Amino acid sequence: MGKVTVGAAVIGGAAVCAAAAFIVHHRMQNANPSHKAADILKEFEEKCATPISKLKQIADAMTVEMHAGLASEGGSKLKMLITYVDNLPTGDEQGVYYALDLGGTNFRVLRVQLSGNSTIEYKEFAEASIPPQLMVGTPEALFDYIAAELAKFIADESEKFHLSPGRQRELGFTFSFPVLQLSIDSGTLIRWTKGFSIDALVGKDVVAELTKAMDRQGVDMRVSALVNDTVGTLAGGKYDNKDVAVAVIMGTGSNAAYVERAQAIPKWHGPHPKSGEMVINMEWGNFRSSHLPITEYDNTLDADSLNPGEQIFEKMIAGMYLGEILRRVLLRMADEAGLFGDTIPPKLKTKFALRYLRFSNYRTHIMSAMHHDTSPDLKVVGEKLKDILEIRDTPLSTRKIVVSACNIIATRGARLAAAGILGILKKTGRESIRDSEIPDTVIAMDGGLYENYTIYRNCLENTLNELVGEKFAEHIKLIHSNDGSGIGAALLAACNSQYI
Repeated sequence: MGKVTVGAAVIGGAAVCAAAAFIVHHRMQNANPSHKAADILKEFEEKCATPISKLKQIADAMTVEMHAGLASEGGSKLKMLITYVDNLPTGDEQGVYYALDLGGTNFRVLRVQLSGNSTIEYKEFAEASIPPQLMVGTPEALFDYIAAELAKFIADESEKFHLSPGRQRELGFTFSFPVLQLSIDSGTLIRWTKGFSIDALVGKDVVAELTKAMDRQGVDMRVSALVNDTVGTLAGGKYDNKDVAVAVIMGTGSNAAYVERAQAIPKWHGPHPKSGEMVINMEWGNFRSSHLPITEYDNTLDADSLNPGEQIFEKMIAGMYLGEILRRVLLRMADEAGLFGDTIPPKLKTKFALRYLRFSNYRTHIMSAMHHDTSPDLKVVGEKLKDILEIRDTPLSTRKIVVSACNIIATRGARLAAAGILGILKKTGRESIRDSEIPDTVIAMDGGLYENYTIYRNCLENTLNELVGEKFAEHIKLIHSNDGSGIGAALLAACNSQYI
């Protein structure tokens, strides 16, 4: 955790993305695809355009919405949720603490042995997938399944972890869905995202539901901190680097959290925390602006989703949706241009067919795999089309069109994410000079999309550098806070232990 992945040197984001576009254009010229498919692709590229001027408008709109969301509840599409996290890890924490990280289609349980001096002496974790039927079932079924896995994890605890005698185990619960936080250890679900839809849990305290499930499964454990995965990533990053002030998740979904001055939160009516600061969970996936380059494919995806009209920004930038946008583009090409022959491949009509490939212990993003294919004959693209969509013997020209579409979608998503980060920097004054100095700002990044989709990550980083300019880019770093949401939750459990 904490490995620096971006240097201070500025590489023009526009130049990098333009170079990718040039390569795509060159491939298209050589491929000589059907005119109709080329026209569809060109129209799509034009509608997805993200020039720097537009990105700065989006960043300004994000800043305006942040102010509105902090002023009053319901004042903005951005929830700007108060997290009750007013003190972040210092590095002095000691003991054994646990985390439960429910952030999407998978969940993890984790334990750490903290020994002070910003040192995690030991850590262990286990991961499990959420069965699809539990994502739309009942609260009891979901939490009983999770609690049963937690019980197995505790039963397998090795002797190197030393829980102090007489102490109850304490857990940080990373629940990566919009929650109205009532205290550091309680909060009610506002709505589901990321494919979950369990109506009976909306409006209920998720900590209370988990606690009842743990009691049913015989797990003696106290939830001492309820956090969002982005807040956990912020805490995990801060444990290693005192300059971490922002965290962004780019995975199945997307969100951001940051450290705000308590006096800059008009809707906060409680006593100001001693630290003078409060972590804000933005829920930025719900951001919407007239400046966003929304296409017909985004509109139909949204209309067909479980939460139409919500999470518009997330649906343009996050891993759950990128492959689905690609599928919809290819479906139109198949229908109107005969891209894959005289008939539309039946599998291409399956929603989210191009999301992930699952293996025994990992998964890979299908669009990323095709986009990263550098073989002369685009062999990986051909294999994915055959294995997933049952489209056989695709010519090279067709494979090049697929890669072109991948590039357009990934470039738009990465550049929009960079604009969102700029909006946070502008709100907190971190893209301006303070007391004749430029503040050092570290942004903790986590999520499978950021970690594994290299082209996406590089475009995001280089676009952000271009947006802030060379002078400020030297003082802004993105770090990969690996496993931050799990470790961060355990660290916040330590910060809020009943024994301190």
